Amino acid sequence: MSARILVVDDQEPNVRLLEAKLKAEYFEVITATSGQQAIDAARSGQPDVILLDVMMPEMDGFEACRRLKADAATRHIPVVMVTALDQREDRVQGLECGADDFLTKPVDDVTLFARVRSLLRLKVVLDELRVRELNAPADFLMPEADAEQGHWVLVVAGDARAGEHLRSKLPATVQSKVVTDPALASRVASSGIDMMLIDLTTSQFDGLRLCARVRSEAATRHVPIVAVVSPDEIERSVRALDLGVNDIIHRPVDSGELSARVATQLRRKGYADRLRTRLDESLEMAITDPLTGLHNRRYFASRMQQMVEGSASGKAPAAVLIADLDHFKRINDTYGHAGGDMILTQFADRLRGGLRAMDIAARYGGEEFVIAMPETDLEQAMVAAERLRLAVAKDAFRLPDGEVAKTVTVSIGVAEAMLGETAEGALRRADEALYRAKAAGRNRIKPARRESQAA
Repeated sequence: MSARILVVDDQEPNVRLLEAKLKAEYFEVITATSGQQAIDAARSGQPDVILLDVMMPEMDGFEACRRLKADAATRHIPVVMVTALDQREDRVQGLECGADDFLTKPVDDVTLFARVRSLLRLKVVLDELRVRELNAPADFLMPEADAEQGHWVLVVAGDARAGEHLRSKLPATVQSKVVTDPALASRVASSGIDMMLIDLTTSQFDGLRLCARVRSEAATRHVPIVAVVSPDEIERSVRALDLGVNDIIHRPVDSGELSARVATQLRRKGYADRLRTRLDESLEMAITDPLTGLHNRRYFASRMQQMVEGSASGKAPAAVLIADLDHFKRINDTYGHAGGDMILTQFADRLRGGLRAMDIAARYGGEEFVIAMPETDLEQAMVAAERLRLAVAKDAFRLPDGEVAKTVTVSIGVAEAMLGETAEGALRRADEALYRAKAAGRNRIKPARRESQAA
């Protein structure tokens, strides 16, 4: 996986050594020798990962990391602190500044590259979501009050005693549950949790296999995993990261360090979840009419084409209805646009009430609506159209001021798709039938003429 890495260290030999190692793995490398240079290079170069030294003059790595995470242009970039500092307080301070990991010099190359690859995979996913959601706020990893409040963490250990010990190290703000059976853990994770803490040091089950299973299932693919490993188990740590584990913490587990790592994972998950939600909402808006909640014309056209193609091949009949509210201009003139909009939304509700799950309804434009009915012949479609007409004529429509509109009716044209016919052809014949229904006095349905079929 190729990517751009920013290496920051005030010692030139350290920079060149790390640069050479990264280039040997086919990474593109940019460098900086001070905290301010790192900030400037991150803004201009937009690296994929920053390897940041802590002990630097003028501005140390902690302050540089805080400024990077406070800047909307750079806070989404993963930061790994690489330093000779190895005290618990240093690791916690680095993580609380927003760093994604804290590696102590001399750094094992295999571990470093595994961590970089892991962060790159995560960043690729987040970048795709950010690109798709152009208006997404850049609130990545910003400090939040009670960031862990209300989140569920699943602790998976070899026995209940070890699990409870790990559980006691978690922040008091999270809710947690201990599971000792990996099969049960997988099922619990699928039911909806915010993070997993998995003990890879147990001999009771294969923790790596559980990690792989969690990452392979759609329901748990995005659940953050923090793995507990022994400091000397470098190969297991690397394997875990390659399998998709988000973070590693060494035994003996320090509660302060675990709290900082949990907070980082939960903030990142919250950010990704918000992006996915906005993306889903954007996709929904792209195919939905904002007033009625029905599908829009663009979506209907694509689905109608698929339905007609199936009908044209002789697999099953298909029908299309075009419905138009009668004298709608008069309704708008009488009750105002607010009243007209309210009638349109109520009509959409009545339309939805008479549809099957397989039917597709859309607002085609103004007061005109279309319904595609797969596996439906002309006679069945006429029955459905009459049911809709009666639903409109039977009950009065409510208005914003509490009054009712008593004279709302609908005219409907119905066509069955014919062999060899296009979606446009079927819609055209249904529209011609609608015109005849209006010409005949409105508040009625008319079937399309078969002789209108294109040759």
